[in-house]
This record gives sequence, structure tokens and C-alpha cells, in this order.
Amino acid sequence: MNLQTIHHIAIIASNYEKSKDFYVRLLGFNIIRENFRSERNDYKLDLQLGDCELELFGISTAPQRPSYPEACGLRHLAFKVENIEAVIAELNEKGIATEPIRIDPFTDKKMTFFHDPDGLPLELHE
Repeated sequence: MNLQTIHHIAIIASNYEKSKDFYVRLLGFNIIRENFRSERNDYKLDLQLGDCELELFGISTAPQRPSYPEACGLRHLAFKVENIEAVIAELNEKGIATEPIRIDPFTDKKMTFFHDPDGLPLELHE
């Protein structure tokens, strides 16, 4: 088997426009393509950040996350940053709350969490 890299991560959003605004305007993802799938009555938005792609599906009828944060499935999405304090300040200026900074016990690097509009945990990791 010759797996090369992760191609993309997919997220289902309950409110497509709110999540699109969060990932594009607030977090700075670039739009690759946006499609409305009439047969499914949903949206599929392909986003890019660096070499990573994120698929954002707008499905208003999707069930809620069964528990927080330890539900089976995607636990969180982590972003590598060089200056965690600067990124936290920028998120807070945009009205996005962040948890206190803590130290990853395995890497000794600074980390913190914030959440997308559906409560998906997002991590900053230095």
C-alpha cells in the first residue's frame, strides 16, 4: 500500500451559510468550488488551507453530535500555528472564544481549543 497523504477532511454543518462564513471569512480558508446538489437538497463546499482540503457539507437535517467531546468519529481538527497567542487574539477579536492555553504533555507545545458553529472542537497547536 502506498498512501501518500490525507487528501481531505469532511464536515457536515447544520447551517451551511453560518459555517461557510466561519471557515472562509473568519478562519481564512479559500473556496475551491461550491455546488448545490438538488437531488440531495444540500451544499458541498470544497475549501483549501495550505496543502489540506476541507469538504463542508450543508445538511440541515443531519443529526446532532451525540455527546461532547468523546463521541465516536472525528474528535477534533487541529491547526498548526507559529504564534498561538497571536492567533488566539485574532480569533477573540472576531468573536470566537478560545479555551485557556495548555501544554501538550507529549510534545511540550502550547495548545488550545475553540469551536465551529456546530460545536466541532478545533485545536490550535504550536
